Amino acid sequence: MTPTSRTSSQIADRVFSASATGAAWLTLAMLLGILISLIYGAWPAIEKFGFGFFSSAVWDPVKNEYGGLVMIYGTLATSIIALFIAVPVSFGIAIFLTELAPNWLKRPLGTAIELLAAIPSIVYGMWGLLVFGPVLATYVQQPLQKLFTGIPFLEQFISGAPVGLGILSAGIILAIMIIPFIASVIRDVFEVTPALLKESAYGLGATTWEVVSTVILPYTKTGVMGGIMLGLGRALGETMAVTFVIGNMNQLNSPSFFEAANSITSALANEFAEAGEGLHQASLIYLGLVLFAITTLVLTISKLLLTQLKKREGKAA
Repeated sequence: MTPTSRTSSQIADRVFSASATGAAWLTLAMLLGILISLIYGAWPAIEKFGFGFFSSAVWDPVKNEYGGLVMIYGTLATSIIALFIAVPVSFGIAIFLTELAPNWLKRPLGTAIELLAAIPSIVYGMWGLLVFGPVLATYVQQPLQKLFTGIPFLEQFISGAPVGLGILSAGIILAIMIIPFIASVIRDVFEVTPALLKESAYGLGATTWEVVSTVILPYTKTGVMGGIMLGLGRALGETMAVTFVIGNMNQLNSPSFFEAANSITSALANEFAEAGEGLHQASLIYLGLVLFAITTLVLTISKLLLTQLKKREGKAA
């Protein structure tokens, strides 16, 4: 290598290093800027309601009284329902595509699952409102209400008008929406597991489940956790589909999964354009700040969980 080419290579390396560092700091600056703007916009509501905003279920623009309990509950409940449904289904899809499916089926089935992620969220919402909601009300909610009528504890969780709108409906729609994301990530990380490890386990007589649980999952747990967190982030931030099917009611009448409710994103979508300056707008921005905090907390918990898993592996070794 000539001195000129060596100098050019060093300059290019420095430019690349500076660009990468600048991109990282720019990302942090944008994140900090978003946080500061949310706090600034929500400050009137923070100053008036404080932490009582989280425990109040009152949302009355006429009286200028606002509480975010209903929206926070709706956001968390629908996301948890979506995860409970989507994670096992996604694992099943990934295991089938990587370990069980014949070669002629892997590619078309994998492509079909990925295409589900390309469907606009508003289409999911319209389908949920016009097709899935009535089916849920007719063939699930009404039979359950007839079956559990008069049973005090169980009756509370199936109460509500049988219209197919509510927390359960929104959670199921969210599950359908996030399955392609979680399944695709889990499938991809399963495929990077060295074939030698899996073949060795199969050679020792291990079943498919034993190979997945003792070989593939320990090797890919970071990627699997990342896929689940990606799906959870998608569920927490989804707007249009949830707005169509959750019912958009700012009251918490019962703990029923069939009860109409509201979420942070649907409240912002429905009210922000019409909210006047003052407490109403500040309270909506406060909800956005709460959603920002929830996603940050979820990410922090996932990182701590991965750290604990690595510590346990170290102790076991």
